[in-house]
Amino acid sequence: MFNIFLLFPLLFLFAFISGCAPAISPELRAKVDSSLTFRQIHQNPDAYKTKLVLWGGEILNVIPQHGETFIEVLRKPLGWRGKPKRAVAFQGKFLILVKEKSDLSLYKKGTRITVAGEILGEIQGDKIENLTDKTYRYPLILSRQIHLWKDYFSPYSGLPPPRSPHDPYWHDPFERPLRF
Repeated sequence: MFNIFLLFPLLFLFAFISGCAPAISPELRAKVDSSLTFRQIHQNPDAYKTKLVLWGGEILNVIPQHGETFIEVLRKPLGWRGKPKRAVAFQGKFLILVKEKSDLSLYKKGTRITVAGEILGEIQGDKIENLTDKTYRYPLILSRQIHLWKDYFSPYSGLPPPRSPHDPYWHDPFERPLRF
């Protein structure tokens, strides 16, 4: 007979392990060349064509053109799960080329994104309409896998904790002030 006390720890362990999974598949992460830096690739993207990279950042602009989609991204460093950090200093910009049909409403400005993809070279900003910077040389990545990160809003973020009647500084907002 199966012990019920063994079932709960196993379920907890399974939920814990599945909740900590990285955003990009392990097979693709194994093929990524992690020795390459963004600065190296930005200086000479043609030298690193067909190399796989794992980059992320914040979406600046989405440009649909001729059945393809270009996503302009402000690059930011990635955390341990591949999630872009909310860093103040950014490391440059790059373009993601999405060949397959996708819902453009998913790619909203300000959304954090992680992409594993192949370097195609570079493209000048004036070659694509509606880019924010026409003089910038963008490294171009063909997406293999994309993950969009949801930002969870906490209703108490930035607010002081709620007070209780047991707090010495608590005061009932509907109580009349004392008059002497």
